[in-house]
Amino acid sequence: MKKVFAPGCALMIYKPELGKKVLNFLNSDLGNIDEYLICCRHEPKLNKGTQIINTCAGCDRRYRELYEGITTISLWEVLANSKTFPFVDYKGKEMAILDACPTRDQERVHNSVRLLLKRMNIVVVEPEKTRTKGTCCGDSFYGVIPVKQVKEQMKKRAGEMPAEDVVVYCVSCSKSMYIGGKKPRYLVDLLFGEDTIPGIFEPDEWHGQINDFIKEH
Repeated sequence: MKKVFAPGCALMIYKPELGKKVLNFLNSDLGNIDEYLICCRHEPKLNKGTQIINTCAGCDRRYRELYEGITTISLWEVLANSKTFPFVDYKGKEMAILDACPTRDQERVHNSVRLLLKRMNIVVVEPEKTRTKGTCCGDSFYGVIPVKQVKEQMKKRAGEMPAEDVVVYCVSCSKSMYIGGKKPRYLVDLLFGEDTIPGIFEPDEWHGQINDFIKEH
């Protein structure tokens, strides 16, 4: 089966060098893996039978639901089964976790993410609303309600997190948790021992960047 790695728009805007680190590991671990940069909102230009390794919950859902002839698997599932990835040891640090909306019904993703955290010696403190019962970080309200109210939703969800550090596996979720006053820990950052930086986080600016990237790719 032909496999490609799709880092996703948000990761390529946030830290494209992290996408390269992931790709390099996948090539060393799985063999010939091409980088795939066409946005998931466009028809995939891939041969039938191709499997896309994704890091973005939105990509995961779109590749599952919209396009025939291809399959997708999250990076988290791939790494959860890896015998060679050099996991960082966080020495039992407690972190809350925010599950991304597009994978709310995908327990395979929830389980794999938590297995990765366990392999990094992170103690997960689950919020009351989690996994299949999780609620949005607030970002999905962008474009539906005024930005001020979007940020209020972000603060509300962040306030439900039972620890200061919050693991996210969606870049937009990291922006929401930052706006909400928490310390986001993006999963790809954690895997490579890097800090999660807020970067551009104001909803209008962030979504503007994403839309520009989608148009270009």
